[in-house]
Amino acid sequence: MLDPSSSEEESDEVLEEERREVLGAAGGGSPRSLLPPPPPRDPRGREAGGARAAGPSPSPSPSVLSEGREEQERLQREEREKRLRLQLYVFIARCIAHPFNAKQPTDMARRQQKLNKQQLQILKERFQAFLNGETQIVADEAFCNAVRSYYEVFLKSDRVARMVHSGGCSANDFRDVFKKNIEKRVRSLPEIDGLSKETVLSSWLAKYDAIYRGEEDFCKQPNRMALSAVSELILSKEQLYEMFQQILGIKKLEHQLIYNACQLDNGDEQAAQIRRELDGRLQLAEQMARERKFPKFITREMENMYIEELRSSVNLLMANLESLPVSKGGPEFKLQKLKRSQNSAFLDIGDENEVQLSKSDVVLSFTLEIVIMEVQGLKSVAPNRIVYCTMEVEGGEKLQTDQAEASRPQWGTQGDFTTTHPRPVVKVKLFTESTGVLALEDKELGRVVLYPTSNSPKSPDLHKMIVPKNSQDSDLKIKLAVRMDKPPHMKHCGYLYALGQKVWKRWKKRYFVLVQVSQYTFAMCSYREKKSEPQELMQLEGYTVDYTAPHTGLQGGRMFFNAVKEGDTVIFASDDEQDRILWVQAMYRATGQSYKPVPASQAQKMNPKGGNVNTGISPLYTDRGQKHGMDEFISANPCKFDHASLFRLLQRQTLDHRLNDSYSCLGWFSPGQVFVLDEYCARYGVRGCHRHLCYLNELIEHSENGSVIDPTLLHYSFAFCASHVHGNRPDGIGTVSVEEKERFEEIKDRLSSLLENQISHFRYCFPFGRPEGALKATLSLLERVLMKDIATPIPAEEVKKVVRKCLEKAALINYTRLTEYAKIEETMNQATPARKLEEVLHLAELCIEVLQQNEEHHSEAFAWWPELLAEHAEKFLSLYSVDMDSALEAQPQDSWDSFPLFQLLNNALRNDTFLCNGKFHKHLQEIFVPMVIRYIDLMESSIAQSIHRGLEQESWQPVNNGSATSEDLFWKLDALQMFVFDLHWPEPEFAHHLEQRLKLMATDMIEACVKRTRIAFELKLQKTNKSTDLRIPSSLCTMFNVLVDAKKQTAKLCILDGGQEFASQWQQYHSKIDDLIEETVKEIISLLVSKVVSVLEGVLSKLSRYDEGTFFSSLVSFTVKAAAKYVDVPKPGMDLADTYIMFVRQNQDILREKVNEEMYIEKLFDQWYSSSMKVICMWLADRLDLQLHIYQLKTLIKIVKKTYRDFRLQGVLEGTLNSKTYDTVHSRLTVEEATVSVTDAGGLQGITMKDSDEEEG
Repeated sequence: MLDPSSSEEESDEVLEEERREVLGAAGGGSPRSLLPPPPPRDPRGREAGGARAAGPSPSPSPSVLSEGREEQERLQREEREKRLRLQLYVFIARCIAHPFNAKQPTDMARRQQKLNKQQLQILKERFQAFLNGETQIVADEAFCNAVRSYYEVFLKSDRVARMVHSGGCSANDFRDVFKKNIEKRVRSLPEIDGLSKETVLSSWLAKYDAIYRGEEDFCKQPNRMALSAVSELILSKEQLYEMFQQILGIKKLEHQLIYNACQLDNGDEQAAQIRRELDGRLQLAEQMARERKFPKFITREMENMYIEELRSSVNLLMANLESLPVSKGGPEFKLQKLKRSQNSAFLDIGDENEVQLSKSDVVLSFTLEIVIMEVQGLKSVAPNRIVYCTMEVEGGEKLQTDQAEASRPQWGTQGDFTTTHPRPVVKVKLFTESTGVLALEDKELGRVVLYPTSNSPKSPDLHKMIVPKNSQDSDLKIKLAVRMDKPPHMKHCGYLYALGQKVWKRWKKRYFVLVQVSQYTFAMCSYREKKSEPQELMQLEGYTVDYTAPHTGLQGGRMFFNAVKEGDTVIFASDDEQDRILWVQAMYRATGQSYKPVPASQAQKMNPKGGNVNTGISPLYTDRGQKHGMDEFISANPCKFDHASLFRLLQRQTLDHRLNDSYSCLGWFSPGQVFVLDEYCARYGVRGCHRHLCYLNELIEHSENGSVIDPTLLHYSFAFCASHVHGNRPDGIGTVSVEEKERFEEIKDRLSSLLENQISHFRYCFPFGRPEGALKATLSLLERVLMKDIATPIPAEEVKKVVRKCLEKAALINYTRLTEYAKIEETMNQATPARKLEEVLHLAELCIEVLQQNEEHHSEAFAWWPELLAEHAEKFLSLYSVDMDSALEAQPQDSWDSFPLFQLLNNALRNDTFLCNGKFHKHLQEIFVPMVIRYIDLMESSIAQSIHRGLEQESWQPVNNGSATSEDLFWKLDALQMFVFDLHWPEPEFAHHLEQRLKLMATDMIEACVKRTRIAFELKLQKTNKSTDLRIPSSLCTMFNVLVDAKKQTAKLCILDGGQEFASQWQQYHSKIDDLIEETVKEIISLLVSKVVSVLEGVLSKLSRYDEGTFFSSLVSFTVKAAAKYVDVPKPGMDLADTYIMFVRQNQDILREKVNEEMYIEKLFDQWYSSSMKVICMWLADRLDLQLHIYQLKTLIKIVKKTYRDFRLQGVLEGTLNSKTYDTVHSRLTVEEATVSVTDAGGLQGITMKDSDEEEG
């Protein structure tokens, strides 16, 4: 925020200057007495007139003298301030007591309770307790995460703490920030059947409220709120008095003295005071017009306009006063309004323009209450006789009391009457019931006739009754009370002697009533008994009332006063002094004269030297006011004060009070304060432009000192002043003083600087977008301030230029504050490279958080210029790039710890429309391009070396889907590609280059791996034997799996996700590795099939020994036949067949178990089966002309049948099983079987080629 623009001493000087302005403009003696001039000083600084002490006493040191003078000046200053506040309070109290221009606004926005430091700390503790699980609030993980983010980011923010300290933060602001935060989170959650997201939001907000309230006593909260919220409601007069006592530092006793002395509860006195003030303002305007003493205006033509403005404003006030009812709550009464010329605001007091009242215009309405209590002295009737009373107001209806026994004639009955007679006649009669048969009427025992007035006693009294002749009740009395009310528009009444030239031409005593017809029309009326209309009347307009000396020539009346008007004088007299004072006081209020009549004796007492006295205080309170020193404030003439300066002080004090109350007002006054300020300005003629200029000045000062002020409020006041200065006000007031224009230009410059400063500090002046919409309103106000006049809009480019400059400053401010928060400067100077990188990474996280918060909370305000916010972000990041470059330069060569920094920044920038591939983003890429290329180069070399060393030392033990070397290779290739993918390189061309290079590298590495595996497979296979003891080693299966896995990894690691232009070229390259793998797989299948077929060839070579015609065959046959006669000779060839079948089955199981690819196993089995059948077929074909030996036949039948069955069980298709080769073998063995069955029926021992063969094993 801005530093305070003025020190305390400067503010005191300004306040003192204002007070001098207030009292310097006073023209009369009374206001000047408020601030007695300080004693004159001699050139050496001592007060003049002070006698030096005689003798050689040592003179005090200069420091002691200076301290004494300062103390004396301080006391004098405090005394002047106190007197000024008292005088100001008198004016304000009158505005509150009798407002006639303003009303308390009801459409103002309700202000929320502000949060203070203690409440913020309590709030933090409550949310921390919830996160620690110390509350009973049940919540899911998502809500806990939202609260944790809210706590860490918002509640613990120093910017929020500053906003709370400045008084611009309410509980509603805290809730709104949380609501916006969870709305984003809930929108990102997946949909849940039966649970809408609105329900989730409502539930979360309810839980937030529960955390916020904590364990407060909810029963006490409403009472506390009711007491503190009163200032935001419509206030009563007593509450307004109390508020401004606090604002101005007025004591209760001082208020009570002012209240009583000014008769603030007397509406007539206050209305009369207003009329006198308005009359005084008219006289001042007239004097100004005569003397030609005007304020300095920007053009001379405005001088006459200024007089017309003054007249118009007073005329409007008169009309407002005239429109008020005479007395609220009184009976219906037609108000007579004065007809004034539209061209003149002066109230012409002349016969030609007077509204002549008729006698019917002043007809009054009275209410009488007659209460009959009891009758005393009744002796003429028997005690058991019934008596009653009747009452009537002559000319009206008659009422009767209840019946009572003559022994106890008591009633307490009240009768209510209405009459229009100011002097009514009341008759009360006492009757007894007649007992005579022929009596038509009851007997009257007595009567009393009364002539009450509004001044008559209201208490019950005994009245002697008039009794009939010859009545025994000579001392008959009745106790009753007659109460006659005083209508609101009857201001005074009583008996006076009067003599005038036009009315009351004979000196005699009459009953007078002072009647108020309207706020400006009064009439003095004389009435006779039983008459509604006055006998004579005199309008008081233009008359001046005053005390006079007794007139010796007039008989009757002791205390005289008169009413004088040009061409007419009316003399009045009363019987006592008090009555005269009351009459003069009432007529003084009615005439509206500025001169205050004072009795001669009292004037002598108040002003013994004979000076001119012009008091505005009631004589009844004069002594009390003088006693307590209040007289000068109460009797001061408001027209002689500089109310512009007084109002400046009032508004400053009110604003200070408002900003220190319990509400987050943002500079807005409360409804009651607005009402009093409006009334003061209207009543005492404070110009609207001056009011708003002072308001702007105060708001700007508070804003510069750290308070949160609503820019909308500044906008309203500035717009008013601008329209006034530029001559475009809606109300048509056109005069503009030089002072107003100069002050406006000064405030305009200050406001412009303030707004630019706030925009430059937008993160700290409007943290988290609070107050809501304030930043947007600030930008709007800045545009208004930059306009040269009210009608000419400023070019958008100029506004944009100013905002751009502010945001450039904001970037530096934000980054500086951020580095101070992260303490980056201390770390960067002495830290190790690793520590520097860690700090820069943390700083990058903070920078990203700042940019995200700017986008979330402030982007809407800059919606007109989104590119400016992007430029601000670029400037902000450019400042960060200095620290980033410094940290990266300190890193050792071939250190890859900085890649997380790139990923963090790139992930934040690449999704931003304006920042992606912006200046900082490109700079970031330029730094990391060599590092990425270097890293890939080194990784490629490392992987190639690991392949070479790994395959040389490979044990080919199965690891996952392949061998240790292949798994390591594929993992490294995949990790490298995922690393580059996670970089999300923003520049498409380089990103495609990286992808293409990695795919090519993967292809080359896999190709090398496949080739080396093929060589290793062949070498390993060559070392295995060719007998039926051969069992395929697991290492060969592992090699097979390596090739299988290589084919799978090729699809993942070697396919390029490029555009169409790369498709054909890359497809050709990619097909090579696929073809290589396929060819290698075919080769190793062929090698493996060749190996297992060679075992079958070995078996067949053993069977060849039994070929017909060979020596070995004959020898074996002879030996077997000879031995068979003595022992059981085992069947030759069955062990060989069984051994081969076992070889086939076990190797099938090994392949099925250890090879991962089913398709390749099937291919292997197909080739194995086909090759086996082919070898057998060829072996049989070589013996086509020979008959098979019995043992050959039995072995082949078993081998063929078992091979067929086993490969069918392994999934070899029927087409492959029943090939022509198999059919040939099957046919040959069937023929051989038939031949043997003919020549040697028991030779095969049940072994046959038929499907019904039951042989097992």
